[in-house]
Amino acid sequence: MIEPKKFWWMIKKELISLKRHPARLVSILAFPIIMILLFGYGMGGEMTDLPIVVVSQSHGDLTDLTLDTIKTTETYHVVEVMDSLSDAKERVDTGEVKAAIILPSDYDDDSTQQKGVTLYLDSSDQMAAQILESSTQGIFYRLSNVVASQTSVSTKSADIDESVMHSLSNFKDDISLHINRIYGNIKYIDFLVPAILGMTIMMSCMMGMGATIAGERETGELARLFMTPTSVSTVIGGKIAAKLLIELVRALILIFMAVLLFNVSIKGGFLQTFIVLVIGALCFVGFGIMLSARTQTQEDYAQISLPFSMPMMFVSGVFYPIETMPWILQKLAYVFPLTYLNDAMRGIMLKGQTLGDVWLDLVVLLGFTLLFFIIGVKRFNRDV
Repeated sequence: MIEPKKFWWMIKKELISLKRHPARLVSILAFPIIMILLFGYGMGGEMTDLPIVVVSQSHGDLTDLTLDTIKTTETYHVVEVMDSLSDAKERVDTGEVKAAIILPSDYDDDSTQQKGVTLYLDSSDQMAAQILESSTQGIFYRLSNVVASQTSVSTKSADIDESVMHSLSNFKDDISLHINRIYGNIKYIDFLVPAILGMTIMMSCMMGMGATIAGERETGELARLFMTPTSVSTVIGGKIAAKLLIELVRALILIFMAVLLFNVSIKGGFLQTFIVLVIGALCFVGFGIMLSARTQTQEDYAQISLPFSMPMMFVSGVFYPIETMPWILQKLAYVFPLTYLNDAMRGIMLKGQTLGDVWLDLVVLLGFTLLFFIIGVKRFNRDV
């Protein structure tokens, strides 16, 4: 039977204990707010303002109408209208923009021939590519109807006056859209798997270090270890090496199962994919060291790590492209190391890039790693 007075004192005791751990208290209060914001704004919002370039190799009323229609479509953010086809393709190849819409030199010719427009598309970003493909097909289908039947384009701000309509009456055939997916047809599972590999490494490394450091501190095992004449660097270094070895085995299993179960192709090669995962594992082991440096229990560590790990999962482009999020979350994404790990993994697995092509992502990951280890070692609490 419950004793009411003692029952009340047990509740009070737990609240007082929580008050003595301010980091845990802040996490408990802040975490629900963070999660509702991430679910509300970070999960599959509308994709607008996707960066593209337009290559215009012709001049005339139809070209002007097409450019106006593209510029007033919310899906696109037209970075530049240019005349160099090679420069436009290079921007797509390097990831600076998502696509290039190429209007050929005969686009405004008065002829009966079908006018061929090309969408040069970065298909590695599966969801963005799907939206761009659908929007572009819709635009040129409507423009094709204008050319063929002299009707108006049903867009929000694309109105055609009589003089332009009279000029368009010379066009006898429609417009065809050719789509050049530079990385082939990418399925959602292909887009998802590289980031899932990175996310799994992140979670296992961070949670593993919490169990290793905070857990051993809680049980007293760490105290017994420090009774020996052993430096902090030696203890942490040994734990890092052991954890990294475990994560290397886990990375091998992850890659093997992804290929076996989902038929995921690794265009950039197995070895390069493995190296990127190793660098990512080292980075997040360092993150775990930093967070666990002064936590006294595994519960404290879990509460402190969640406000970091969960936002990274939703904001770093694991499930949805970063472009679907509000601009402030897009900027926040580049504060998290998982964003750079995802970018490098997709670059190698989907685009067939080399380590040299993703060097910037790797440098940023190594920079985070160095920072985490320095902070972790300096803040490490040996007084257990």
